[in-house]
Amino acid sequence: MILSIASGKGGTGKTLLATNLALALSSKARVQLLDCDVEEPNDNLFLRLPVSYSQFVYIPIPKVDETKCNYCGKCSEVCVYNAIAVLPQKVLVFPELCHGCGACSYLCPEVAIVEEGKPVGVVEKGSLGNLELVQGKLNVGEVMAPPIIRAVKKYIDAKSEIIIDVSPGTSCPVVEAVEGSDFCLLVTEPTPFGLNDLSLAVEVTKEIGVPCGVVINRAGMAEGETERYCREHDVPILLKIPLDREIAVLYSKGIPLVQGMPQWREAFLGLFENIAARVGRGKMPEGSGEGKDRQ
Repeated sequence: MILSIASGKGGTGKTLLATNLALALSSKARVQLLDCDVEEPNDNLFLRLPVSYSQFVYIPIPKVDETKCNYCGKCSEVCVYNAIAVLPQKVLVFPELCHGCGACSYLCPEVAIVEEGKPVGVVEKGSLGNLELVQGKLNVGEVMAPPIIRAVKKYIDAKSEIIIDVSPGTSCPVVEAVEGSDFCLLVTEPTPFGLNDLSLAVEVTKEIGVPCGVVINRAGMAEGETERYCREHDVPILLKIPLDREIAVLYSKGIPLVQGMPQWREAFLGLFENIAARVGRGKMPEGSGEGKDRQ
């Protein structure tokens, strides 16, 4: 199963949920955690897995051979991102705007445009026992996260249970990460801001056709409005994590909840079983148990 974990806003507890669910599941089955919050990947701050593999991610950027160019302007016309401007005797390329679609080189009548790779980030992998982490890192100064997210998702192992930690918000990187998931968990907090952004995230999942459920973090702060919204929109609330000082202290120290408070392991396993049943997966397969020593 491919399970994505998203939220309409930052700071709701996606990382807490993604890392602890991955750790709990790794005692039962092979698990792959994809950190697709590529602008600020932080899952490994809690997992502390050794990175054993690193690969640069490139996007194709146009390079114009002005000895062949007749400055017809066709490349500028077809570029919907305004990454190329054609002047009377000069072609300007703006790499920061280029999405690497290749339309300019494909449609250039003089074959005056070639593409060269521009590094925009890196994909890293690490594993221990039944748990594997694949994380993407967008280079500082780059603005387009989707190419890195696509590169991370290329490493999906169909033999594993997949958990995708999605970036906050409802923009293009979120859609790129959530698309193709069997289910999306939306993490929210019981505040007016949390509810507003939850409603936006629910609409995104409906638009791309991915079923969703809600986890309320910091429960106990009058979550009545959030519960009312979920009832009215037929969105199930699958887990509540209370506003608890001990949980906050563990998180601040980088200690996973299932290690600092082992009683939570069953809650996360039950959450996964609930989702598996909702997507028609039945019971979770029993793994080799190689990851048991991690918890």
